[in-house]
Amino acid sequence: TQHQAHAKAFNAAATQAGGKAQTGPDPKYAAVVKEALPTIKTPADVVALAITLEDVAAQTYTKNVGQVSDAQLRKLFASVAPVEAQHRATLLAVQALLAGNLPDLIAIPTDAAKLPAAAGSVGFPDTFYPTKNASPISEGAVK
Repeated sequence: TQHQAHAKAFNAAATQAGGKAQTGPDPKYAAVVKEALPTIKTPADVVALAITLEDVAAQTYTKNVGQVSDAQLRKLFASVAPVEAQHRATLLAVQALLAGNLPDLIAIPTDAAKLPAAAGSVGFPDTFYPTKNASPISEGAVK
């Protein structure tokens, strides 16, 4: 639902600026998914791919905040980036639980008393969110 809301907001911004709405997947990341699909054999593989996609989204929107001059667009990027970072954090915690052979703790609600101590920090490996893997602002189907 959040990704659909983000797409709607980004498409509204694009069309308001005179561009076209992007209704299909980003060609660059559709190719990443297509390449990864044959290698996915376990839930951990699915989680790893999702982490990759959420991370590049969070990094891209974080970097975009400082690359645009329009205040509304900057606000949009700044509001979406932490949501994608939160998705990544959740997936990192899921990944750690899978790696620790604790899939029964991947539940909402979960029994917090049974979580390993690292559960509180594994989702946040960076003090400041990196942007080295951000997609360039000039990339994408919508220009």
